[in-house]
Amino acid sequence: MSRAASDVGDSRLHAVLVNAGLLVLALIALAPLLWMVAVSFMQKGEASAFPPPLLPAAPSLDAYRELFARAGMGRYFVNSLIVSIAITFGALLVNTMAGYAFAKLRFRGRDRLFQVLLAALVIPAQVAMLPLFLMMKGLGLVNTFGAVIIPALATVFGIFLVRQYARSIPEELLEAARIDGAGEPRIFFQIVLPMLKPVLVTLAIFTFMAAWNDFMWPLIVLTDQDNYTLPVAIAALSREHVQEVEMMMAGAVITVLPVLLLFLLLQRYYIQGLLLGSVKG
Repeated sequence: MSRAASDVGDSRLHAVLVNAGLLVLALIALAPLLWMVAVSFMQKGEASAFPPPLLPAAPSLDAYRELFARAGMGRYFVNSLIVSIAITFGALLVNTMAGYAFAKLRFRGRDRLFQVLLAALVIPAQVAMLPLFLMMKGLGLVNTFGAVIIPALATVFGIFLVRQYARSIPEELLEAARIDGAGEPRIFFQIVLPMLKPVLVTLAIFTFMAAWNDFMWPLIVLTDQDNYTLPVAIAALSREHVQEVEMMMAGAVITVLPVLLLFLLLQRYYIQGLLLGSVKG
């Protein structure tokens, strides 16, 4: 009994040490984010003191008021919201249809084409920016939201993720639907899409976060300041108000908050989609 009790005590001590270590690492990882939030509530000039304070002496919303009143951040927030939502819904439709086609439909050159798509994963995204810009210019879309949205509608990662998950759909189920007279569009929207729900949520989170945080491509194709998305506007703000740390941190909080809330709300589906996709893929 004493040996068993000793083993139980050792296992509990081990669990406590592991949890304590994970807590310390989590605090280290979250420290910059927490300080960013704290600075956003400080009075003007307070964050520039030495040594910099960890918490605001008198919490204030002045930085947020100035951010929306003087810098017009509300317009940029709406711009980012429009672009991110359009990209998310469009990418879900395009990537899901393409992933399902590669997984379940038979057509000539299917596997070879998919291999070419996978090979494109090793090509840096920056390499494609010049051809994409010339294409958008040729279509007359430069300085419009369309130039930001269209190139993001199809991604190799999204197609691959959906394809791996869709391979687990039973062929018998699809064949039974075809025998009953269902066409491919009906099979896709009424049978396949409901079965892809976990991976769709996962893809939606990835896509929205990527679209919301994208800086380089909107900076290239959006020349009118009124069309700026939030990351581009924050970068411009830092050039104009480099000494106003509190206002810049408030802008950073506004940028981070939507994707953080989205992840917290959908994290159960996100983790489920990753786990099921890894098992079924």
